[in-house]
Amino acid sequence: MKNLKFDGKYKDMLLSGKKNATIRMGKVNLKPGDEVLIHAGGYVLGKAKIKRVERKKVSELTDEDAVKDGFKNKEELLDALREHYKNIKSDTEVTIIEFEFTKLLDKPILSADFPYEGNNPIEIAELALKHLEDLSFEEVALLKLFLQSGSLRKAAYKLGGLNKRYKIREVLRKAYEELKKMGIMEPKL
Repeated sequence: MKNLKFDGKYKDMLLSGKKNATIRMGKVNLKPGDEVLIHAGGYVLGKAKIKRVERKKVSELTDEDAVKDGFKNKEELLDALREHYKNIKSDTEVTIIEFEFTKLLDKPILSADFPYEGNNPIEIAELALKHLEDLSFEEVALLKLFLQSGSLRKAAYKLGGLNKRYKIREVLRKAYEELKKMGIMEPKL
């Protein structure tokens, strides 16, 4: 699934429905009908469907475009665009992406935890150790280290550095898929 990421300062506007469009510099790989995950400030807020994708020059943007993007008017929108894109000019091509939430999460999920379809990695590790009998010695050791440490970051440091997080994530993904097959866990998104 594709992702549409926003600065955390837009989270409340997204959740309230005040912001249902975004303007991005250049081309984007989205088209009407695409489903995307909406992220803000490092959290997945929910799923949305792309309603409209339109290319324009900055000079062609309107107050209506600004309002859909959560701003009072075109001037306020241009100020925000200049903040995000230092080299933006009136002839710069931008893409307007209009979307509609199809599912809002009751509680936002950390973007980094999303590979587990909204499930808590700690819960996955606990259930895996309890129910999965075919885990290797290394997989059991990694899951226990993760649970003892309380976070991927801390466990990775104990393994020799942040670049070791992939090892734990790999085991968590595998365990989650097995727990799903067994009917013990299911996607929350």
